[in-house]
Amino acid sequence: MADLIKRCPECGSSNLVYDESRGEVICGDCGLLVEEKMVDTTHELRAFDKTEKKSRGGAPMSIQKFDKGLTTNVGEISDIYKLASTQQTRKYLRLKKWQERVSTSIERNLRLAMAELRKVASFLDLPSVVREEAARIYNFVLQRGMVRGRSMESVIAACIYAACRSYSIPRTLDEISVASEVERKEIGRTYRFITRKIGIKVTPSSPKDYISRFASVLHLSPKTQNEALKILKKAEVTELTSGRGPAGIAAAALYVAALLNDEKKTQREVADVAGITEVTIRNRYKELLERLNLEEKIKIKEAEQSKKK
Repeated sequence: MADLIKRCPECGSSNLVYDESRGEVICGDCGLLVEEKMVDTTHELRAFDKTEKKSRGGAPMSIQKFDKGLTTNVGEISDIYKLASTQQTRKYLRLKKWQERVSTSIERNLRLAMAELRKVASFLDLPSVVREEAARIYNFVLQRGMVRGRSMESVIAACIYAACRSYSIPRTLDEISVASEVERKEIGRTYRFITRKIGIKVTPSSPKDYISRFASVLHLSPKTQNEALKILKKAEVTELTSGRGPAGIAAAALYVAALLNDEKKTQREVADVAGITEVTIRNRYKELLERLNLEEKIKIKEAEQSKKK
């Protein structure tokens, strides 16, 4: 660092001293402070034990942890009890017990809630940014006492659903209900309560958001996905998507697109992937054919397939 500055601007001396602890460059002859508040970009290669690896620091802070990852837990390493004497072991256990006792009710709640959040988010394979947003919403709700009178699992599920909606991640209430083992109605009720109380502005989920995920699970080609998106665009123009579940419309559009591209899938397969019933698929399918005048195209495709057979 000191090599960047060759000479002292006051006396012209080249005897410059770099103080690593303060981040300063000082002239060794006249004592002039040549440079200050310098950023240390070197690695912090320190190890206090032979078993420890040399590294710059620990894990980054995360709101997904109840203490943001900053709390030191007493007696977490079990090997320490083998090396310590009986008296020291009792001391560690006593300190560990008191550490748990002095924690507040909010900390204890967060410890359990964040573990539940990580479990559900892992089951749904959600990205880290969505997990952080869900944890932030839960912290906000907990600090304002809105969790009282509701199960922790339902609030966590509602926060995850709100985070998914905020980042346009296509996850249905049914999927979150399966992952969290909480009833769909309870999650929806808690979600509406939270969004109303803390003023989260969430845009309605679009059927287009579900196309790529459903098509990937059903192993449909990109051509079929594009065809499904075109069908949804026409359906929006005719206001067919308003007042209907986005997952159902997306699944029906994929089903129609698959038929038009000779990638026929059964209604049961599509319904299972979308988490809806076959009745919903049939109803949306009939509405798409009637409103978008696709009956002729479907009949032509079916006639071509029967000739091939």
